Amino acid sequence: MVWSDDRLMAFLDTRPVFKGHTLLVPREHFVTLPDLPEALLAPFLAMGQHLATAMVEGLGAHGSFMGINNVVSQTVPHLHLHVVPRTRGDRLRGFFWPRQKYADDGERESYAKSLRSYLEANA
Repeated sequence: MVWSDDRLMAFLDTRPVFKGHTLLVPREHFVTLPDLPEALLAPFLAMGQHLATAMVEGLGAHGSFMGINNVVSQTVPHLHLHVVPRTRGDRLRGFFWPRQKYADDGERESYAKSLRSYLEANA
C-alpha cells in the first residue's frame, strides 16, 4: 500500500513497467472513468497529480506516464489509474501502441466534428 483514505487507495502494481509503478483506485466499484461520479473526479485526479509528483520527488524519476484504459485493454474491470515513473533513456517509447495517420485534413476534421457535436450536445 502506498496511500489510502476513505475514498481512494494507491498501491504498487504487482507487474510494474518500472519499479514504483503505482495504481490509484476508488474504493467504491466503478468500471471506467465515465462511470466515476463527478464528486470523486477532482479527488481522483488530484491524487493522481500527487502521485506523479511523488515519482519525481520521492523516487528521483525525471517524470511519469499516466494512463487509464476504459474497457479495451482493461484487464481488471475496476477503474484504475497507472502512474509509472519515467527516466530519460528508460527505453519506453511514447504510447504503448503504433500510431496512425489521418488520410487527409478532411478526415481529421470529420473526427473533430463528431467529437465537437457530441460535446456540444452533452455539455
